Amino acid sequence: MADKKELVHLPNSELEIMMAIWEAGKPVSRPEIDEKLSEKNWQAPTVLKFLSRLTEKGFLKCEKPEGGKTNLYTPIVSEEEYLEFESNSVLGKFCGRSVKSLVANLYENNTINDSELDELQKFIDEAKKNR
Repeated sequence: MADKKELVHLPNSELEIMMAIWEAGKPVSRPEIDEKLSEKNWQAPTVLKFLSRLTEKGFLKCEKPEGGKTNLYTPIVSEEEYLEFESNSVLGKFCGRSVKSLVANLYENNTINDSELDELQKFIDEAKKNR
């Protein structure tokens, strides 16, 4: 997989393309991506532009199968790697690398509620048991 130092924040449109590819769980063609993102009504050249950018950034590998007519796109960066990168980036930028500060801010701004805090507490308790 990609070196974490090489990762960059993706604009929403490129992230949506990556999410569709990660969800597929296999190499996908542009028409398959179009189908997954049909509600976007993006034209083929737009999707190809995003795919090209993602390939240049090292997120995707583009290959044309032997005898095939359509390129297949395979993720080089996993969803988990990208999530870890973005999580660390958010913590560093906004919360001084403090998870407590992040959760406190979300709670104080009514972004999360008591039931979500309970869910988080269950996760913490379970994570401690499994260490």
